[in-house]
This record gives sequence, structure tokens and C-alpha cells, in this order.
Amino acid sequence: MSYPDLTPTLTPQKPLPGAYFQTPAPTVAAAVPSFQSKPVAAPAEQQPASPVALPRLPPAAFKPKTQALSTEERAAGTVNDTLAQEARYPDLDSYLSQGISSDYDIPASQSWAPFQKVKMYNIPDQIFDQYNRAQVSTSMGLFAELNHAWVAIDNALYIWDYTHPNPQLVGFEDQPNSINTVKLAKPRAGVFLPSITHILVVSTTADVILLGMGCETTAGGARQVTLYQTGMSTSIRGLDIHVIASSDSTGRIFFGGTSDNDVYELIYQQEEKWFQGRCSKVNHTSSRLSAFTPSLSFTQKSFENVEQMEIDDTRKLLYTLSSSSTIRVFHMKPDGSLALVITKPALDIYANIGHIIASNETLNPRVPIVSISPIPAAEASRYHLMATTATGYRIYLSATGSFTWSSAPNGTNAPTSMQAHHVKTPPYDGASTAQLPPSLQGQPRFQTTVAARTPITTLQPTRFTVRYPPGYFLCFTCKDSTNKSDTLFISAPDSGRVARSQESVIPGKAGETAVWLSLGSRAEDVGLCSPTTPATSTPGGFGNELAVQFDNPAAEIAILTNTGIHVIRRRRLVDVFAALVRSGGTGDEGLEGEVKNFIRTYGRSETLATALAVACGQGVEISSDSRLTQINDPDVLEFARKVFIEYGGRPTMNENAVADSTTLAIDAVVPSPRHAGIALYISRLLRSIWKKEIAKVGIAPNGAQTVASSISASKLQAVQRDLLALHEFFKSNKSFIEGLSGPEALTRVSTKQEETALQAEHRALHSLVQLVSHTIEGISFVLVLFDERVDEIVASLPAESKERFLKLTFEELFSTNKGHDMAKELVKGIVNRNIAKGSNVETVADALRRRCGSFCSAEDVVIFKAQELLKRATEAGYNSELGRNLLNESLQLFQQVSDNLPMDYLISAVESYISNQFFAGAIQLALNVAARSDKANMALSWIVDGRPEEDTRKDYFFYRKQCYDLIFKVILAVDSLAAHDPGVVDGQLTIIAKRKNEAYGVVSDSTDEVFLTSLYDWYLEQGWSDRLLQNHSSFVVTYLERKSADDLAHADLLWRYFAQSQRFFEAAKVQLDLAQSAFTLPLSRRIEYLGRARANASSFTPDTSRQARQRLVQETSNLIDIANIQDDLLQRLKDDRRIVPERRAEVLKDVDGPIKDISTLFNQYADPASYYDICLQIFFLADHRNPADIRSTWQHLLQDLHDEVLERGEPIPYEAVIDKVRSLGSRLRMSESVFPIPILLPMLERYALEHQRGVGPATWVIDLFLDLGVAHETLYAVLESMYYTDEAPFQGSNKKYIAKDLLYLIEHWFHDTVRLGGVVFGSDLVAERILETLLLLQQGGITPDQVQLAQELRTRIDDILR
Repeated sequence: MSYPDLTPTLTPQKPLPGAYFQTPAPTVAAAVPSFQSKPVAAPAEQQPASPVALPRLPPAAFKPKTQALSTEERAAGTVNDTLAQEARYPDLDSYLSQGISSDYDIPASQSWAPFQKVKMYNIPDQIFDQYNRAQVSTSMGLFAELNHAWVAIDNALYIWDYTHPNPQLVGFEDQPNSINTVKLAKPRAGVFLPSITHILVVSTTADVILLGMGCETTAGGARQVTLYQTGMSTSIRGLDIHVIASSDSTGRIFFGGTSDNDVYELIYQQEEKWFQGRCSKVNHTSSRLSAFTPSLSFTQKSFENVEQMEIDDTRKLLYTLSSSSTIRVFHMKPDGSLALVITKPALDIYANIGHIIASNETLNPRVPIVSISPIPAAEASRYHLMATTATGYRIYLSATGSFTWSSAPNGTNAPTSMQAHHVKTPPYDGASTAQLPPSLQGQPRFQTTVAARTPITTLQPTRFTVRYPPGYFLCFTCKDSTNKSDTLFISAPDSGRVARSQESVIPGKAGETAVWLSLGSRAEDVGLCSPTTPATSTPGGFGNELAVQFDNPAAEIAILTNTGIHVIRRRRLVDVFAALVRSGGTGDEGLEGEVKNFIRTYGRSETLATALAVACGQGVEISSDSRLTQINDPDVLEFARKVFIEYGGRPTMNENAVADSTTLAIDAVVPSPRHAGIALYISRLLRSIWKKEIAKVGIAPNGAQTVASSISASKLQAVQRDLLALHEFFKSNKSFIEGLSGPEALTRVSTKQEETALQAEHRALHSLVQLVSHTIEGISFVLVLFDERVDEIVASLPAESKERFLKLTFEELFSTNKGHDMAKELVKGIVNRNIAKGSNVETVADALRRRCGSFCSAEDVVIFKAQELLKRATEAGYNSELGRNLLNESLQLFQQVSDNLPMDYLISAVESYISNQFFAGAIQLALNVAARSDKANMALSWIVDGRPEEDTRKDYFFYRKQCYDLIFKVILAVDSLAAHDPGVVDGQLTIIAKRKNEAYGVVSDSTDEVFLTSLYDWYLEQGWSDRLLQNHSSFVVTYLERKSADDLAHADLLWRYFAQSQRFFEAAKVQLDLAQSAFTLPLSRRIEYLGRARANASSFTPDTSRQARQRLVQETSNLIDIANIQDDLLQRLKDDRRIVPERRAEVLKDVDGPIKDISTLFNQYADPASYYDICLQIFFLADHRNPADIRSTWQHLLQDLHDEVLERGEPIPYEAVIDKVRSLGSRLRMSESVFPIPILLPMLERYALEHQRGVGPATWVIDLFLDLGVAHETLYAVLESMYYTDEAPFQGSNKKYIAKDLLYLIEHWFHDTVRLGGVVFGSDLVAERILETLLLLQQGGITPDQVQLAQELRTRIDDILR
């Protein structure tokens, strides 16, 4: 282990400057103090910042990573793209733009027919019996949506179910007047009981009567109606009412008749009011007084009456057609009133279309309008109404408001004008073409120019027409001279062609497919047996019948004639294709030609989607007994399969996309039309459920919340059934479909481009196949879920999960991880509920696995079994033998599936183990799950690499950390339990103590380094550093060494751990590294580390050589010396007032930090600041021996010290000098180079003479050196030299001062040697020399006392020498 190295060098990197402070120091990148008194070199800008410890990452959830799309997500994207493409189907306003169209395709072959007769139901004989008794009038009509018909014979009304082979008549004969007409309506909300689902408006010659009708569906699927007397009627005497219209959304009823052109409303309510009964009529078009006002007009006014009345609930409009072909538009206001907003005479209409189509004998103002049909707002935003002339021309009209094309869809704004924009002509016939000029004969029949010039009589005379969304047009024409037999012309837009028209650069007028049907009798009424299914609720995509052909049964239209009820069925494209195959085709090319024609007409993708649907059994035909049966003819299915396989096309490479470097080559491949066909078919099967939420919330009668399926089980089963057929098709034909046939298909490619295209095709097709499989299981799961008590299961979910479930869509369930995870949570809820009920969990789980294996895998079954064992263990008691055995068995099961054990299951299991005091098992399970989740040990490598932030390995660590957090929870539970337990009773461990030992045994035996790292981190977070220091695991050192690089607390623990383990040498190395580290530490702390390091390095450590310890001691001692100098410098800087305040904090922070090298200390601080004593210490440590530098530094030191003391006034200068020299002598260890006696002694003698003469003891200089332990011989030699050399200032009389110190030294030396009992002065030779010196002193003019002392010394020395 090592820390950032800041070890100072022991010698200056450059020669030290001279003793003068003005000498520029070398520029070093460090902060330099600014002293006011003495200029120094300009400092560098700033010292490089020291390394900073990396912040510890907080525990956090995984960050989402940008990953490639999963298989299901790719398929879901394809489905969504396909649905969006189908939603772009042109709206009615687009393909019937302003102008004229005459495009019809009336196929000769019945296989291509857009409609077909399904069945004819005869009128029951009992109706004919009653009919034969008629006296006044008869009329009849249909309630097609209820599969019922009615007949009014004089004053009696009879209703029967026309689909029943032997129907029972429901009659109403309780009124005396002849019945004119009957209308089925939806009642106004709140007026009748819920059992009355419909009302019958019966118009007689005298009254309008309301009858209640209840409709129930029997077990066999038949509809059964019941009539109820409501007691509501109003008089209409004088009015001949034959026209009635009702609003399904509001229940309002309007009527009119042949007697006038007024619009009446039937008002009905639950209770009578003061001026109004329960039922009354209101005339909305003329006031009550107008009948009594005499007419002043002198011209004959033509009579006009209401012929037809229609309501558009989507726009709140009422349309009327009068006998004079005038169309009136009324606005049904929310307040219950009715306002006439537009009157459009036939002349205006023909004037509008004059510039579109030329007037001719079949289209001119004299041709009456016979029918009107409203166009709902959902189908077209511009067109409001279609009017049909007596010659079969269809005129499309739009109503506009003040600022917009149409009134608002909610009907709040009324339109103000109406215009005709488009004319649809009847189809041509041979006679019409024969009348053409020769120049126009022989041209294609789809020619609008011909239609605009030529009268067309094919639909003349038209009796009446009906239009049903999304454009079914039924025209009843009677060419029979006796008026007894009608011919039906029925047409509809061809969705496939309309959809393809938008692919053209210049889209043409989309054609209609049509068929002629002979009814054999006169049509009396027509009605839709069931509402048509729009593809969308907006005009765009509304009419796309291909998109919804698998959602609901095809539309059926009932037509009542005087001989029976004919049922006409809309044929789907799959039915057409199947019929073509069944018929064997027409023309020379046979079926192959029909397929090519199909592709030309509808495109390859649509053809393949249709062939796939037929191959999967979607085709339907009418059997010989007039029933709809599924086409399962092997020849038909085989041919459809062959078309799908052989006409599938190939994937293509988008070269432009490949040129973009950001796009992978495989992503630039456009899949084959076969892929598009599969996507079309799958999206059409799923469209009814794809975007819908799985569950819907309701309120029970008791106020409780209920949760139910938003889609009926029968619908889900139908979708699943179709998907199963598709899945089986893929399974059976996989080897024949390019892209699904497997790796062997790659052997057939010849270029790299083809290989890439095939790989992309396989990826695209495989994703769709996987989505089908996953969706089948997903539907099974939903069915299973709603077979259970969903309310209880959802209530048991956490609030967040409950909210997610209620918003979960089928798309998310089938194709996203979010849905899969939610399903897993629900499966858990299902199993837990069954466990709580005591059910056999294995049986429940196996059933789930069989029906929806991806939501309940084999591992889930094991988990559920383990949970059941855990529950049984809790019931048995955790202290019982059975309970402990069950706990161990559950642990074994959990460990079997620890590779895939979800975190919520792990948390639940650990909490149960804690409550059952199965601590060791809980820890073992969490460790097992953590290890299995990261078999490559990515988390450990992430830790070792310093825990980089943007790294995918981090996710592995955080998942494992969740497991370890559970272990910490177990440890807390163990400690809490053990805190209240004695531990030992009668010399035996208690059960709690044993369980604690087991738990800690599992922890201590673990070799999982990631776990141990997290555990030790947690110990320290809890303040349990003692636990870490008492741990004997070999990993403790590794852990602390890793952490120490970035954290001081861990480094402190590391040397404490070494010291506690008596590994003193390692402790010393850590402390030495800490002293030199880049951690933010004060200098005092670093000196403390160095002191401890020297002490530990000096201690004996096994398996460590003496030389290694000595080297460490030496290194540490050297650093201590430098650190002490730096500390002295720091203290001096703190007291130095010369530093400018702006820089003081910066300078002190720089010095009170890492230990610097002595060159930096000298050049940047000590020398510029004139800290001469510190300079001398630096000279000593650096072994700097330049005498001139040393002499100069001592001189400056003494001078500055003297001046400073004089300035302060205390103490006496010589005392300060004595203290300073004595202190430096010990610090410099009396170094001969830095503490040179031959230089210092004369310097101090001179100082005493010049500055301290007569102050203090006369011999203080000699005493100072003697106190420092300087040898007498050394002092004697220096003084003797000074005495003899006669240097200034010790000349003349001043020489006596040296003589005095010399005499004092000799006396002191003599007494020392005599006292010690050795040879006087160390040797006789020295003694002889001293005798000579004493003699010279006596002769040199010393004081008499000194002469006497010298004589005494000579005498005693002589005595000793003898």
C-alpha cells in the first residue's frame, strides 16, 4: 500500500544561496510568504493541488442503460407502426373530394361479390292469416337490431322474431284506431324502469302511443321481447303521421306527416306537471295561432309535406326531406328546443352541382330527391348528408358554420349554410354506352367525363335508398311495370383500393364494388342487424374495413319484403380470397391469375396477410343450409399457404441508410412483404385489445371498489384462438418460410449484403413469432387472473403496484418488462391467496405454469413451494423440531433457484427467517443470491478499479448491496435479541447464544470480498470499529489497504490493526506513509505519525529483519528532523507580523501541511524571513559545510537577536544570546561544521567585549561553552590562538579580556582533572604547555589578583608534575 508520495529530499536540489537575505532564491512552485521588511523573490502562482479522496458513492437504484430493443419490444414496435399505418386510411372527405365519381366494379364472378345473400326468412303463416282479415290498412317494418319484424293490421300490432323457425307473436290490440306506422326508439334516461330497454312509438289515425319494450337474450342466443303499457299517448287528430325519427342519445322523438310540412316533437316524462301531462306534442315549426290566422296571399301556394326525417346524433341535427325535395336542417339545442337553421331547396342543390356535372334528362331540377342519409361526424368532418335522386344519383352535401366546415362534433354550434360538393353517378349499362358518340365509345367504363355528359338510367326509377357507415349504399329500384318486384343495387367502398390510392402520387377517385340482387318482391323496410364496426372514432381510418374484419362478425343487413326477410351479408376480403380459391378461379390463368390480380388490386402485403388469414382458418362461407361455416377445406388452406410462402418477396437493403455511419447495416434492411403481411394480420387480431387497459374499476352496491376485466373473456378467448392457429401455422411451416428456416438458410446466400438482409429478416420475423407466443400466454394469464378473486389480489398489492396494474395495458403486458414484472407480482398474489386459503400451492403453481409458463416458470413453482414450507414452519413454531426442519427445507429450495430469485421474494424470505430466528439461514440465502447474481464477479472488479461512475459493472454491485443490506438487518436482529439474553445458563449456551454463534459463523466463514467490503463499511458506519479490529479475517488488511488510499479514517484503522496484531513493522510503514500522504493533515499530526512510526519500527516484529527495521528507523528519524524544523518555522510564521494579512492564511496553510524538503524550507521561508537559527538547523541537516555561509549566518543571528532584545528591553542581551546558542548547540548536536567552536568562540568574545562589556559574569562566554560540553582542550586552543594572534579588537589593553578567560578556563580545567583523579590536563605535555601560557599571562599585564592566581596554578601544577 502506498499513499501519494511527498517525501522531501535530504539535500537541497540546488546550491544554497549566500547568507544574505537579499539573494534571490530558486523559484519553486509553492506559496511564498510576503515579508514587509525584507524583499524576497516573487512567488510562483500556486502549488499543485494535492490529490483529493474520491467521494464514496451513495447506494442508489440502477440507472437505465441504452440497450438494444428486446425481441418483444421490436415486435410491439412493428405492431404499433402497422396500426398507425392503418389509421392513416383516407377519410371520406379525401377520397370523395369536390367533383364527380363514377367508378364501380361490378364483378361477373360471385367470388368477387362484395355482398351476398345469406338467408331468407319467410313471414309466418299466422301473419298472413291476420292479414287476410284486414279491413282498413296494413303496414309492416323491421326492428333489425333486435332480429324482429312487425306488421300493423288495422288497429292491431304484431311483432315476431323472424330468425325463429316457429316464432310466437307478440301483439298489441288495446286501441281502436288504425295504425299508420311504428318506430323503435331508445327511451329518455330516467323516465322508465331499467327493464324497458326500448320504446315503440305507434302512430294511429287519432293518437301517438308509447309502448315500453323489454328485450332479453335467452340462453340459446335468441332475443325475446315483452311489451308494456306506459299509459302515455297524445292526440294527433287531423294529422296523418307517417314519418317518425328518434334520437338514440337523448331519447327525443320527432314526427311529421302528409297533412303538413311541420315538425312535431313528442314530449314524455315520468310525472305530470301543472300545465303539461306525462305525454304531449309540440309543433316546432309553426305557432299555435298560425292555424287560426287567415292567409292574405292572393297566389296559390303549392302543398308541401314531410316525406323523410333523419337524426344525426353526432352533430345534434335533424334533417327533413319534403315532398318538394326541399331539405331542411334543424338544430336540436341542449335546452330542448328545435331551431330551423338551413333550408335547402332542390333548385339550390342542382345549382351547386351545375359546374360539377352537366344537366341531363336523369339529373335536372325536375328530378326529385327521394332519400336523405346523414353522415356522422366520426366518418367525415366536412360531409353531413347524402341525398339521392329518383334516378339514383348521390349528392354529398356539407353544412358549414360561421368559421368552420362543420358544426362542432358535440353539436353546440349550428351550421348556417349547406353546399353540394360531390356527385356519385349510378353505374353504366350497355344502353347508356350505346348512346355515346363514336368518339367516346370503347373507352374504359371508369371515365368521369362520360358520366358528366351522359344520362344514366340504371337506377331509374329509384324508390328509396339507405346509406350505412362506412358507406354501404342500398338503392331499391323498381323496373317492374306492375310495381310488385324491386331490384337492389348495393355498393360499398373497396377499403383495399382506397388504402392503396394514397400510395399514388396523384390519387384517383376510389372506386366502389357493387352487386345487383333481385328481391322478387317489393321492399318494405331495411335495417342493420348489428352496428357496423368503425376502425377509428375519427374520420381518418374510420372506413378501413380491412383493419376490423377479424374484430366482429361481418355486417348483416335485413330487408323486409312482402314475402319475407332477406339477410344480406358484407363479405370480408378473406372470404373473397377463400371463395376465389374454392371456385378455382376464372380466365385462362386460373388461380394463379386470380392471385396476380389480387396483388395488383390490393398490393402484395395485403394479399399475403389475407392468404395467411385464410390459411389460419379465417375464411367463412355460406353452407347449403344457409349457415355461416368456417372454411377448412384442405385444398383451400393449402393453396393459401402456398401463396403466403411463394409470393412472400425478399428483404431489401436501404442503401441511403447504410451511408449514414450511425446506422447499422442490419437496421437499414427493409423486411420483406411477407413480414408486412404477418404484421398486418397480427395487428388486426390484436387491435381491439392492444391499447386497452387490462382492468376496469367499478363500485359495488355496498360502495366497495371492484376490479373486473375490461375485455370479456369470450373476446379474449377468440383472439387467443386465432393466435393459436397462427402459432401452429408458424410451427408447421417454419422450415419453408425464408427468415424462419434457421441457420441453414445462410448457406444459400451469395453475397454479404444478402446475408445481412436475411439476418434482418430473421430478426424481424422471429420477433413477431415470439410476440404471438408471448401474447397467447399473456391472454391465458389474464383469463386465469380474472377467474380468481381479483379484488382481493389487487387489494393485497402495494399502493404503487396497484396503481401500475390498473393502468397496465395489454400491449405492456405482452411486450414490456414492466408488464412482465407486474404479471409476476400478480402471480405471487394469486399463490399467496391460495396459500392463505390452505390450498395446495404446488397444484396452483403447476396449473399456472401449464397455461402461462413465461409468467410462472419452473423456478417460480420452487419458490412458491419454499414459501409454503416457510408458512408451515411459522405455524409449527420456530422452536419446534418440525419447524426447524421445515425452515431448512425451505432454505434448500430457495437456494436451488437463487440464480433467479427476485428481490421481493428474497426480502420476504429473509424477514420470515428473522421472525422465526433462523438467522444463519437468512444470511446464507442472501449471500447465495448475491454470489449467483454476479458469477463473473463484476462488482469486485469495479471496486478494485476505484468504482468508476459511468460503468455498467456498478449495477452488479448495487444489486448485491441490496442482498447485503438484508444481512445487516439480520445482524441487528441477532444483536438485539442477544442483548436481552444471559448467553450462558448453568454452564451451557442458551438457544439465542447458539443461534448468534451460528449467524456470526456464516459471516466469518464467508470469502465473498464484495460482501466483506460492504460489511466492514457498515461496521464503520455504525461506529463499530472495534469489531473490525477484533476480526481475524485475512481480508481485513486487504479491505483497509484499499480504503486507505482515499480515506484517512481507514488508514488509521489499518495501523491500529497492525499494532494490535503486534505487526509493528507494518504499522510503522503505514504511519510513515500517512505522515507523507496528501491527506489534509496538520503538521503536528504528521509529526505524531512519525513519532509513532519510529517507536513501532524500533520494536521487535517477527519475520522482519533487523536491517529493514533500522532502515525504517533511519528514514523516519530524518523525516522527524525535517518536520521539527518545519514546525519551528510554522511557529515563527504564526508570530511574524511582517506577513501581509492577505497572505497570512495561505502561507500558514501551506506550511502547516505536507512535510516539505529542506531546500523549499530554506529558499522560500527561512532565508527570506531571516530566521537564521532555522537556517543553521537546515545547514546541519543538509550537511552544508560552507564556512562563509555558516559564519555569516551566525553573525546575522547574533546581531538580529541583540537588536531584537534591545528593542524589547528584556531580557539582558547576553542572556538571550546564551539561551539561543545553548539551544542551537543541542539541536545542532555540536556539529563541528555548523557549530564551529573556532568561529563561535571568537565571535562571542567579540560580542561580549563590544556589546556586553561589564554586563553579567565576566566569564559567561566560557561558561556557556563549558555547559554545552565543549572540551577544555578545544576552548584552550581557540583562546590561546586569539591571545597570540593579537587580532582586533583584542589588542593592547583589550587583550586582558582574553587572558582573563584563558586563566579562568585553565583553572576550571585544572580542578576538573584533579577532581577526576586522572593525569592533570590529560597529559604532561599539555601541562607543560599550560605552564608556559601561565607564565606568559603573568608577564602580560594582568591584574595582581590574576597574577597571584596564575602563580598558584603554576605552583600546584609543578607540584603535581614532580
